[in-house]
Amino acid sequence: MAARDAASLLVGLLVLFHTWGVWADVEVNMEDRVEVYSGEEARINCMFTSTEGVGALRIHWFYVTRSGEKQQIYYLDSTMKYADRGTQFTDRVNGTISAGTVVLTINDVQVEDEVEFICLIKSLTGAGEGCTKLKVFDAPDLPSIEGVQTGISVNEENPSKIGTCEVKNGFPKPNITWYRNNTPLRPIQDEVEIAPSVTVESSKLFSVRSELRMKVTKEDKDDQFYCEVTYFVPGGIRMTETNRINITVYYPSTAVSVWVESPKGKIKEWDSIELQCRGNGNPSSSIISFKHGEKELASDQDTLVLHNVTRLDSGVYYCISTDMETFQEIPGNTTLFVNYLDPAVVRSEKAIVSQGQELKATCNALSSVDTHTAWFKDGKEISKGNTLIVKDATFDTAGTYECVVTVPEIEGMETRGTVHINVQGQPEIIKPDNTEMEQQVETTVSLRCKVRGFPDPRVEWTTSDGKVLDETSHEVTDEGVQSTVDVKVTSDITVFCNATNDFGTDALTFNIKAKSSGGVIIAVIIICILLLAILGSVLYFLYKKGKICGRSGKQDLTKEKSNKDNIVVEMKSDNTEEAVLLGVNGEKQPPNDQRGSSLYSQSQPHQKVLPSIS
Repeated sequence: MAARDAASLLVGLLVLFHTWGVWADVEVNMEDRVEVYSGEEARINCMFTSTEGVGALRIHWFYVTRSGEKQQIYYLDSTMKYADRGTQFTDRVNGTISAGTVVLTINDVQVEDEVEFICLIKSLTGAGEGCTKLKVFDAPDLPSIEGVQTGISVNEENPSKIGTCEVKNGFPKPNITWYRNNTPLRPIQDEVEIAPSVTVESSKLFSVRSELRMKVTKEDKDDQFYCEVTYFVPGGIRMTETNRINITVYYPSTAVSVWVESPKGKIKEWDSIELQCRGNGNPSSSIISFKHGEKELASDQDTLVLHNVTRLDSGVYYCISTDMETFQEIPGNTTLFVNYLDPAVVRSEKAIVSQGQELKATCNALSSVDTHTAWFKDGKEISKGNTLIVKDATFDTAGTYECVVTVPEIEGMETRGTVHINVQGQPEIIKPDNTEMEQQVETTVSLRCKVRGFPDPRVEWTTSDGKVLDETSHEVTDEGVQSTVDVKVTSDITVFCNATNDFGTDALTFNIKAKSSGGVIIAVIIICILLLAILGSVLYFLYKKGKICGRSGKQDLTKEKSNKDNIVVEMKSDNTEEAVLLGVNGEKQPPNDQRGSSLYSQSQPHQKVLPSIS
């Protein structure tokens, strides 16, 4: 009993001595804080010095609860170690000891593990204690910003909402700062209001939301707003920004501009014009109206279209912009000038000139701008300037002259005029390439005669025997008179083209030589021979069949050939018994020369006997 009391007294004295610092041979040194990301491993070091060996030391690890109490979570010495049951660290904590250092390891650190840890080391002769704060960090999600979708009027009395910034799931709590054009915004009474709000998620992470309200001015229409988010990480602070947003600011106009949107450049008559009207303000609602003089013009809000304008549409055009909030009217105007080009007026000193005389014509067109004039004949440019002069007129000079007046600086601005000039003189027949020709008999040839002269010549066609040909046609063109006649060729013929007007005559001779077609005659003879051969064959066939000579039934017409193989014809009259045989050569054949020929009976006189083909 006495020994137990002595031991208890000894322990009490040791504790008292430790409290008073007597025999305190254990010194502990620890970091002020250990920083780690959530989900990672935390290592808390407890460094010590002791006069006793490690085997004599006992280490206790505690943490300070939210209420300020100390609670042991781990124990180890040279023979044993264990984690205390029933704490938030029971399954995630481990301890090790080595010469001069004790390490407490916490796996899968959570934000609620951010507490103060105490390391208590005891020896037989003393004890030492130190503490470290564990700081846990969790980087937040990327921040977001949302601006108002409607416009904001400068006439609002109270600050208007600009937008909202939000950042979620950070630890410790992130901070939001609003910026306008790279300048941080601070609350200003009645001008700038910033309203933050914080939400603690079920994960113990923080979500922060901030709303900005401002009283806007016209100068804010081009401003950019964004948020900066700062948050802590192990060893420092990081920052991230949202994207920029703009706001729509409604403000009244102080001036109105009016301009011609199209066409670009100078305007000409018959163009379609588009006028635009716009104020320098940005009202939420306004009315645009157009006037020309005192006349109201219908428009499509800020656009006025004028179709097919003339010089009468020139003048000052007014645009009035009326703000529907303040009912203030702001006028603007522009001057419109429509360029014009009147139809070309072409005049000639003489519409008719004589050969060798000078031709002079002028072309003028009233215009609001400088013009360019050119003269054309038969599609080719022959002169420039508003005056046309042609010296020593000939028949080639006659015709239609066109004057073209253009405005070089305005595309499509053009006018034209024409004048017809006649050159008087006696007829002049333009000789064709061929006036000597050959033509088949009984064919028709067309002859053409082209005559120049003024007054228009009268053309008459005649032949060498004085015959006037009436089957003619005449066509009058700018180049003269063209006459055509069709002549039927029966023999050699000479045809004259005679042209006459008040100043004289001219004539042209066409010589046509008729030629027969020998090939045609030969073809006709061959055809006739063929027809005769066919006819003979048909007659012989009918004779053999007894279809001719009044015979009925079959009879043999057999006779011996004559010495000369002649065809014999028996001639017999009703009053004589004599028969005369004639050959094809007209010689008489006596009856005894018939030698066995079988003749017709005397009752059938004048019968021809044809030779047997066989």
